[in-house]
Amino acid sequence: MWRRTWLVFSQAVTVAVAVLFVVLTLKPEWLTRGSVTASALPSPTLVQAPPAPAPAASGTAASGYAPAARLAAPAVVSVMASRTSGPNPHADDPRFRFFFGDNAPNQRRVGLGSGVIVSPEGYLLTNHHVVDQATEIEVQLTDGRQARAQLVGSDPETDIAVLKIDLDALPVVTLGDVRALQVGDAVLAIGNPFNVGQTVTAGIVSALDRNQAGSSPFQNFIQTDAAINPGNSGGALVNAAGHLVGINTAIYSRTGGSMGIGFAVPVDTARQVMEALVRGGSVRRGWIGVEPRDLSAELADSLKLPVKSGVLIAGVQHNGPAARGGVRPGDVVVRVGDTPVNNTGELLAAVAALAPQSPSSLAVLRGQQTLELPVVVAERPRLLQQEER
Repeated sequence: MWRRTWLVFSQAVTVAVAVLFVVLTLKPEWLTRGSVTASALPSPTLVQAPPAPAPAASGTAASGYAPAARLAAPAVVSVMASRTSGPNPHADDPRFRFFFGDNAPNQRRVGLGSGVIVSPEGYLLTNHHVVDQATEIEVQLTDGRQARAQLVGSDPETDIAVLKIDLDALPVVTLGDVRALQVGDAVLAIGNPFNVGQTVTAGIVSALDRNQAGSSPFQNFIQTDAAINPGNSGGALVNAAGHLVGINTAIYSRTGGSMGIGFAVPVDTARQVMEALVRGGSVRRGWIGVEPRDLSAELADSLKLPVKSGVLIAGVQHNGPAARGGVRPGDVVVRVGDTPVNNTGELLAAVAALAPQSPSSLAVLRGQQTLELPVVVAERPRLLQQEER
């Protein structure tokens, strides 16, 4: 009996092996059909370690500028300034008057720019030219919130304006130290160019204390090759640590777009203007009524002066503060109060920093003689501000 069972079993195994051999040889896919390959399995859920504290941004290719952008970008906003530009030119068209009647609406223009939130109380820095003559100002944050902005004050001579919004939990940028800024340092320009949305561009500091031809004597710009375009005005220029170092304000361009020469108002200038505007609504600058010229080494030699730098007084306004103090054409100013001056810009800045109606003094060279002349500083006339712009 057991022999018969063993024979049946042996034959069955032989047939099964033979069938398996045939299938493996001729139709191997029959054996894999219905199975799941490794590539079709769901990917394992990866548990990533928490990120290490970000190192101080160095501007290297390894670290990139993401930490700086992430720190500063939330505080940069879009500014929409509406202006009423007078009667519509189609107001006399009968078809236009049929729809609007005699009380046809005035034209309304909307200017676009950027701004930077600099305090938790809602104060923003932007450009004067962004909000100039605006009848309504709207601000939009990166988180989607919008608010009507109040114009606290504006200073055409530095192209800085201060706005205020009433919102809670505002992102605030950290103010940087402009004195530590050097040519070649990495910087980012953040704003809303052409209204495409917030954009970050990278570059370096190309120059410091740059004056544009025809600009105000109180504008000493940071020059950068970070792309700045229309709509970036009033936006942030930040260093590689994400700290605010300037307010983007102008470009040199033959096309209307960026050509790699952009200008920003240094943040220390913007801060001084903001404090004055918040405190009194306007910026009051000292004035003494002189026409200054830089003193070159050649001119100093020809006049046989004991100094090689200073400010030559080419003209003195009649009965102005300097004239009443005894300043004459041909004098060379080397100091205003306790502040040495080596060029026209330093003289104007030193005088402007003095409070109007306050007493001060000028150290001048008259030939080989050194004089200390008293002067009572006046307030810089607004008409003069407009003429110089």
